[in-house]
Amino acid sequence: MGAKPNIVFILADDLGFSDLGCYGGEIATPNLDTLAKNGLRFSQFYNTGRCWPSRAALMTGYYPHQVHRDVLPGVGGGGRGVRQEWARMLPDFLKPLGYRNYHSGKWHLDGKALAAGFDHSYDTRNQGNFFSSKGNTLDGVPVKPPSNEKGYYTTTATADHAISCLEDHGKNHAGKPFFHYLAFIAPHFPLHALPEDIAKYRDAYLTGWDEMRRKRFARQKEMGLINTELSDLEEKVGPPYHFPEALKKLGPGEVNRPLPWKDLNDEQRRFQATKMAIHAAMVDRMDQEIGRVIAQLKKMGQFENTLIFFASDNGASAEIMVRNGGHDPKAPPGSAASYLCLGPGFSSACNTPFRRHKVWVHEGGIATQLVVHWPKGIKGKNEIRHTPGHLIDIAPTIFDLLGVEAPVDWKGEKRPPLPGKSLAPVFEKDQDIKRDVLWWNHEGHRGIRIGDWKLVAAKNDPWALYDLRTDRAEENDLSKKDSKKAKDLENRWFSEQNAMIELAKKTASNGKGKRKKK
Repeated sequence: MGAKPNIVFILADDLGFSDLGCYGGEIATPNLDTLAKNGLRFSQFYNTGRCWPSRAALMTGYYPHQVHRDVLPGVGGGGRGVRQEWARMLPDFLKPLGYRNYHSGKWHLDGKALAAGFDHSYDTRNQGNFFSSKGNTLDGVPVKPPSNEKGYYTTTATADHAISCLEDHGKNHAGKPFFHYLAFIAPHFPLHALPEDIAKYRDAYLTGWDEMRRKRFARQKEMGLINTELSDLEEKVGPPYHFPEALKKLGPGEVNRPLPWKDLNDEQRRFQATKMAIHAAMVDRMDQEIGRVIAQLKKMGQFENTLIFFASDNGASAEIMVRNGGHDPKAPPGSAASYLCLGPGFSSACNTPFRRHKVWVHEGGIATQLVVHWPKGIKGKNEIRHTPGHLIDIAPTIFDLLGVEAPVDWKGEKRPPLPGKSLAPVFEKDQDIKRDVLWWNHEGHRGIRIGDWKLVAAKNDPWALYDLRTDRAEENDLSKKDSKKAKDLENRWFSEQNAMIELAKKTASNGKGKRKKK
């Protein structure tokens, strides 16, 4: 197959399905749009609905529940869960194939990046302030910011590190392929952006989330990206967690329900539109920085043989909270002293055409873009793939493209089969990938997809059944009309969970960051 491809996986954080121009959005994302124009877009690609489980699925190839990175009954796990010894990350298996491995940006996985096989890592741990490097680590060593730190912005610093790694690779390791995990925090809250980026969008959203959804949906239909109707705004569904004190701090402009835009007063409209402007600015800046990384790949002569993936760890967020030093209502919105979150109104619009948000496992929480670009390996240009896929498919896809079998053991300990499927055949043409099931469970929200049927329920709600061929908006519940199908999927959901519990208990984690002794 010639020289092994370089692999760059770019992951955004809390990005809505329709936020990119190539997915129907109005935000300026010319670099990602160009990758899509010269590559592939997936219309039915999934994550896990939350940051840390998605990262575990991507980097290990397993459902997060299988590797203690999301909760199972009687097993524990979750954000403080620890993977089994066999649940290694991609670099451990790419290194023997000659790859150098680099990490830039958010980590949010158990363990440390260098111990996971990365040769260099810049861990942007200071997630509460995009304007300070305090708390970050470089190759595991704490960064010491200057006392008068100025000009720092996390999204730019993440790209700076990526470019630095690539420059060093070109000088000292030019004969080796590389894997680069480029994980931006943007556009995760707090909504912090550069003033010049915010200015571009300051008044762009005063027409409101209703109009924004309508326009994005129209563009998606024109692109042939989706085959569904637009979901209804769920006016009674607010943030996944309620923080009444935060609402008081944020003031009278905050709204914690996606009410009709016409029902808001002028102060509320301006406040909400400003928040969306900052979100757009964060996405815009991320695209600009991705452009710089692409320019470095071209400068090295590696762009043509670099397989680039782009996705998000979950859908846009309806959360509203105040953390990390609080919120100064007198500070310019988007500055370090402010602490704003997008909220359910514009989150619904960012997730067009779907229902719900990050945390839920309705389509709005788990549907992500997947842009794939590889000039030497993909002939298709500006093509859409409607084949369903999931982050668990990335590892088997990489192994398939490299012509190696998925590793079956680690230091003598047998590894369970990877649950995902290689997407490599889909790179050639849109076709079905035979798989039994896709499965979700997060904080009581649960879902299962078999073929085009999806059974889904929010926490404490009854199951609902949808035919995703024509209803990815999840508006027409067929569970009563086809109760047998609903029951079959429900039984399969529990069967899958039981199998994961059995697997996870083999090397149990106490959920507090320590393994139980065997």
